[in-house]
Amino acid sequence: MKKIFFIPVLFSAVSSLLGQVNNTNELQRLVNTSFTYFPGVKEVQNTITTAKQQLEIASNNLPRVDANASYTYVRPKIVLPLEINGKTQEFQFAPINNMNANVTGSYTLFDFGRLKANIEKAKEDIRYAEHNTDYARYQLAGQVAAIYYNIIFYRRGIAIEDSVIAYLDDNKSIVESKLKNGDAIKLDLLNIQAQEDAETNRKIDLQTALDKQINLLRFSTGSGEVMGTGFDFMVPAEVLGDALAAARNTNPAFLLAADRVQQAKDQQAIARLGTRPSLNIGAGTGFKNGYVPDVNALKFNYEAGVSIKVPIYDGNRTKQQVKLAESLLSQQQLATETLSSTYTRDIQQALVDIHSGEERIRNTAGQIDQAVQAENIAASRFKNGVGTNLEITAASTAVARAQFTRLQYEYQLCLAKVELARLAGYKFW
Repeated sequence: MKKIFFIPVLFSAVSSLLGQVNNTNELQRLVNTSFTYFPGVKEVQNTITTAKQQLEIASNNLPRVDANASYTYVRPKIVLPLEINGKTQEFQFAPINNMNANVTGSYTLFDFGRLKANIEKAKEDIRYAEHNTDYARYQLAGQVAAIYYNIIFYRRGIAIEDSVIAYLDDNKSIVESKLKNGDAIKLDLLNIQAQEDAETNRKIDLQTALDKQINLLRFSTGSGEVMGTGFDFMVPAEVLGDALAAARNTNPAFLLAADRVQQAKDQQAIARLGTRPSLNIGAGTGFKNGYVPDVNALKFNYEAGVSIKVPIYDGNRTKQQVKLAESLLSQQQLATETLSSTYTRDIQQALVDIHSGEERIRNTAGQIDQAVQAENIAASRFKNGVGTNLEITAASTAVARAQFTRLQYEYQLCLAKVELARLAGYKFW
C-alpha cells in the first residue's frame, strides 16, 4: 500500500520541477544563431548589397568615353571633271575606302530631375531591402520561438505520461499479487493493462511530435538542444496595452508596406519626367580620310558641341506610364489598408487567446485540487478495504489529466504571447 501513496507524491514533485520558470537567454541565443545559420536570411540579406550596387549605378553621372573605328567601301566613285591649267582632270570629292578612328566623349549637363529621381528611388530600394531583411528575421524568430516552446511542451507532456505509466505499473504489480492471493479478479488486471497501453501510446505520439520539432529546430538553428523547461515568454505591458500602435511603428510588415507606397510614388515621379528635355555636351578626336583635295589621306580631326533633346511626341507612352504608376500607387495604398485590417483582427484574436488562457489556468487550479482530493479519498478507501483498485487508478489518472490540461493551457498562452509579439513587432531577442 505504500506504493499507492508514493506515486502521487513523486508525480507532484516532477510536475513542480518541470513547472519552474526558465530564463529566456537560451531562446535569445537560438534566435540569434538562426539569423546566421538559416540560408533564407542570408538570401534576403544579399538583396541589401544588390540595392546598394543599384544606388551606385543610379548615382553615376560621370562622362562617357568611347573608342570607335570604322571602314566603309563606297561606290560609285564621286568625281567631277575640272579644268586645271587648260587641262581637264577628274577631281575626286569622296574616297572609295572610307576610314575613321576616333575617341568620343559625352556628358549630360542637365537632365531636369531625372538623375535625382532615380537616386531617390535607389535609396528607397535600399530601405526596402533592409526592412525586408528585418521582416525575414522577425518571421524566423517567431518560428524558432514556437518550435522552442513546442519542444518544452512535448517533453513535459512525456514526463506526465511517464509518471502515469509508473503509477499504473506499480498498481498492476499490486493487483497481480492480490490475484495470486485470491483478493482480486483478472478483470482488474486487464483494465489496468489496457489503460497503461493507452498511456504508452500517448507517450509514443508525444515522442514522435518531439522528435519532429527537434529536427525543425536543427534545420533552423543548426542545434537541436533545448535545456529550458518553462513557458517563460513575456510581452511588455505597453505592447499588451496597444499592440496595434506598436505594430504600425515597429513591425517590418508595416514598414515594408510604407516602402512599397513610397516606391510607387518614386516610380510615378520618374514617369512624369518622360517629357523633360536633356542638355548634353560632346567632343571627339581622331583620324579619318575624306578631306579634299586629297580625300584618301588620313588626317587628324576634332570636334566639340552642345546638344539639347526635347521630346515632342512619343505616342502617348509617357502618359500611359504615368497612368500605370498612379494605378500602382493606388494599389499599394489599398494593400496597406488591407494589411492594417488583417493585423487588427489577428492582434485582437491573440489578445483574446491571452486573456482566455489566463482565465483557464486560474480555473484549472481548483480542478487539480479536487482531483488530488479525490485521489486521496480513493486511496484511503482502498487502504481500508472498502474501495477498489480501479477507483484509485481512475482517480490518479484524473489527476494526470488535470495536470496535462493545465500544461496545455500554459502552452497555448505562451504561443499566444509569441504570436502577439510577432504581430506587434516586439524584438524579444
